[in-house]
Amino acid sequence: MKKLILPFLCILLLVSCKNETKEGASINEEAGKTADTIIVEVPAEPVKKTLKEIKDELTAKGFKTYVHVNEATKDTVLMQQYFMAFLKKSAIKMQNEEESERLQKLHLEHLSKMYELGYADISGPFGDDGDISGITIYNVPTLKMADSLAKADPMVEAERLEIEIHPWWAAKGVGLR
Repeated sequence: MKKLILPFLCILLLVSCKNETKEGASINEEAGKTADTIIVEVPAEPVKKTLKEIKDELTAKGFKTYVHVNEATKDTVLMQQYFMAFLKKSAIKMQNEEESERLQKLHLEHLSKMYELGYADISGPFGDDGDISGITIYNVPTLKMADSLAKADPMVEAERLEIEIHPWWAAKGVGLR
């Protein structure tokens, strides 16, 4: 008998603690008080595509791709060509701190815009004081487009950075670990 009473009391406690009635109104609303409401939109299920569908879509947009099968694991991976832009220090040095700060702000705004538009996937500075300041990986179909976007960077336009771009292959959809 004791074994039945404890689960029954737990269920009764859980049911009695609910704030909503069967009609969905909260206790506060039933009492005539205004309750704050939060509307949460649940995103639709992601559309699942086959490797062939993704490859065909990328090819139609002008991207170069190929399918790679890992011999050890037998995993099939779609490889896509990206463009890695190396941002190299130029011979022209910053004239003053104000100009340097202004150009750096514009440089970061440019990179943010590249992310928002989906043209850049990752970017960042190197941690040493070498000739290469940083990289940006462009997710665009052609070298010409990557070069054009990289050269639109205000630091490049002001000749404070130089660009060197190379095609780079990576598995589609694989992130950093």
